[in-house]
Order: sequence, then structure tokens, then C-alpha cells
Amino acid sequence: MLHDDPAGQDATAPRPTTIDRRRPEHRDPARLSSTTDQRLLDSRGPVDWVHSDAWRLQRIQAEFVEGFSVLAEIPRAVTVFGSARTPRDHPDYALGVELGGALVRAGYAVITGGGPGVMEAANRGASEAGGLSVGLGIELPFEQGLNPWVDLGVGFRYFFARKTMFVKYAQAFVCLPGGFGTLDELFEALVLVQTGKVTRFPVVLLGTAYWGGLLEWLKGPAVEAGTISERDVDLIHLTDDIDEVVKIVEEGFREVVGS
Repeated sequence: MLHDDPAGQDATAPRPTTIDRRRPEHRDPARLSSTTDQRLLDSRGPVDWVHSDAWRLQRIQAEFVEGFSVLAEIPRAVTVFGSARTPRDHPDYALGVELGGALVRAGYAVITGGGPGVMEAANRGASEAGGLSVGLGIELPFEQGLNPWVDLGVGFRYFFARKTMFVKYAQAFVCLPGGFGTLDELFEALVLVQTGKVTRFPVVLLGTAYWGGLLEWLKGPAVEAGTISERDVDLIHLTDDIDEVVKIVEEGFREVVGS
């Protein structure tokens, strides 16, 4: 015998998993009398759902899954940041190429944001040295796609998903001269180290003429105001020497392996 439910519906009729009768579509008899498969395969109806937060959540999850899947088996790596606006004839571009090659010869893959400028330079140096050149691109309205020196590339819509990959699959950060994006990544890395979210993670600034003023401000007004400590400033390494960069990265990696 069939029994009606309290709302007067046949207890055997298909029902949606979630009911919210405040929403018009949940009061739709067609929804209450159809199966999930039927609704999935029915191409009719509005399409504004693709812009909903619930659908965005699926895209965010997909970006993490894609990033983890693609990058899971890369060798030890260093993430290199720097300006996308640096022209190829600029000394910082040559410095990026040299850095990428040096890291590869030390046994590291090179990860960048995959764009032009300093990012391209580091990817180029890594690729020309025979190493793995990784680019993690981001959807922006004013920049190109991945540069031609990227061997392994992943595209992202969301900055926070991309940032996770930069940290998760690297043993160190090296920052060449750059703008807001570089500063964003630099200070996010420092916060993660300062708060113990990541440990034994060297952060190196390459270029004393460019970065020296920032470091002096941190040591001076910021420390004097008590907003950071001298110990926090010590998290930052500043140099012009690529060999020293590699040495700092290697020492950090040995600490991780030996811990």
C-alpha cells in the first residue's frame, strides 16, 4: 500500500535532495515529479546558474584538483617572481635567465607565473639549461598567456588557488624586481613563514639596488613602530649574487631533509 507523506505527496515519488520552499523552483511541481538524471539531461531552462556561488565553488575545487594532479610529481623546485613588464634587453631579464639556469644546474625545477618579463627570463634560463620550466598562469584582462619557454603549464582563474601551488611545490621563493604582484607574493610568503604555516622556507630578494630601500624601511620605521620584530626582518635574504641565492636555497633544503 502506498502512503502519502504529510505534504500530500506520494511517498514513492522522486524528491530533490534539498528542499527549500522559499525558492520558487523548489515549489515547481515539475521539479518534484522528476528525477535528478532527467533534470540533468534536460537542456531547457535558464543558464544563469553557471554564475552562482555554488558553481564557482566547483570551479575552485577543479582548479585545486588540476594543480595538485599536474604538479604532484615535479622534482624539487624554486618559485621565481618578478615583473611582467621587464623588456628582454633589460639587465633584470639577463639576471632572470642566469638565475633559472643556475637553479637547474643545482638540481631544481623553476616555477614562475608563466608570463612575460622576468618570469619568461627565469623559464627561459631553466629550459635552456635542460631543466623543467613550470608556468602557473592567471586569467587577466591585460596580459598574455604562458610564455614560450614554459614546459609544463597550468592556467588558473583564482589567485588563491595559484598561490597555493606556488608555495606547496617550491622549496624557496626568489624575488627579482617587480611590482604589486611580486610584492603580494613576497609578503604572503613572509606571513606564512612568520606564522609557521610553512617552515624552513627561504625567501630571497635578488637585487640590492631595487630591494634595499624596502628592507631599510622594514628595519627602521616598521620595527621601531613595533608592527614587526627584528626577527621577522631576518626572514628575508638580500643579495646580488646568484651563487649565494643557490647556496641559501640549498641550505634550506638540507634543513628540511635533515629534520
